[in-house]
Amino acid sequence: MDSSATFSFDTPGDAERAAELRRVKALATLVLASTLALFVLAKWLLPVHPVFGFIAAFAEAATIGGLADWYAVVALFKRPLGLPIPHTAIIQSNQARIADKLGEFIQVHFLEAGPVEAKLKEIDFGSFVADWLRDRKRSDDLARFALRLLPEAVSATESSGLMTFIIRRMSSQLQAIDLAPLAAGTLRGFVAEGRHQILFDDLLRVMHETLNQTETMAMIREKVRAELPTLLKLYRADKFLVNKILASATAFFNEVRSDPKHPFRGEFDRMVLGFVDRLGTDQAYIDRIDGLKRDLLARPELADLARTVWANTRSFIERSASGETQVLQHHLAGMFVSAGEALASDAELRGEINKGLVTVLRSFVADQKSGVSTFISDQVKAWNMTQLISLIEINIGRDLQYIRFNGSLIGGLAGLVLYTVESLLRLL
Repeated sequence: MDSSATFSFDTPGDAERAAELRRVKALATLVLASTLALFVLAKWLLPVHPVFGFIAAFAEAATIGGLADWYAVVALFKRPLGLPIPHTAIIQSNQARIADKLGEFIQVHFLEAGPVEAKLKEIDFGSFVADWLRDRKRSDDLARFALRLLPEAVSATESSGLMTFIIRRMSSQLQAIDLAPLAAGTLRGFVAEGRHQILFDDLLRVMHETLNQTETMAMIREKVRAELPTLLKLYRADKFLVNKILASATAFFNEVRSDPKHPFRGEFDRMVLGFVDRLGTDQAYIDRIDGLKRDLLARPELADLARTVWANTRSFIERSASGETQVLQHHLAGMFVSAGEALASDAELRGEINKGLVTVLRSFVADQKSGVSTFISDQVKAWNMTQLISLIEINIGRDLQYIRFNGSLIGGLAGLVLYTVESLLRLL
């Protein structure tokens, strides 16, 4: 058995306790020597008066009781007088068994699911995390720590092939997305919220402005002039027709824009909803959108853009980790503080965190308690027993020495009683 492990027991008060132990030991030894001397003196004076017989009986029994208890106390820690007496040096001889039983005791009585769960439930993990995160200095320290790890994480991601796997996985996931129903659902929500009418108003405004531009009016006039008979051209009927067309169109656009319930708006609604329905069900639309998606994902520009974004992100992270820029650190610290404040104000979330951690830690302790028992047992087996015995003696040796006082007193009283009984029997 390896007992070479050493450790320090130099705790506050050890020097005083050691001095008190030496004093009590000396006093107990003095009591033993005194009872022995009293026994010899009483035996010598016995012919002088019978009362010395009672004193001798008391002293004799007190001496025997003191010696017996001295032997018992010494045998607990070492071999009395260095003799190889069986069943002595009990702690040293049973170090391995004590270690195993101590580990077993802690496993059975301290690491059982019930007591562990009850103790864990007393701890408010959620409040602790919230208070920790709300401390700005701690959040700054956490942000700096996270930033120091990020460059290594990025390098590991690139060198391990994880990035290639992620890109391929993202590409396959994007390829698997059916965009037609997604687009149809998005547009249907867009229409249900009336946002398409805003777009419709914008279209009407653009059409009105375009029709009233000089270039547009000139182009329309040329078209009309080209279709008119020669006679009407002489009377400049083209200008009249263009003005009438533009006036009618402008009046119509203004009427539609100013009337939210105009029938033309209803026609626009039906047109948009019809397009949405076809977009989600018409196979031609579905195939066309799917083809556009494949073409977009296959574009080399998209891969170049992804590489550029990744390179810029990596450069920004490296500059943040080196302290060249504090932007990311400030954002991270602010995010941690905000998370702490949100957690502090959300009792339900804290309760969920506490329940989750209790469940996780309870399971962890249940899975590891046998390992804890083995660890404690191995540690105790590796202790230097000389140091351990010194520790025990310093802390409880004083009380053990009082056993010697009690042994002398109880032994002496027992001897006195027995001698008294014997004397009374002789008188009968």
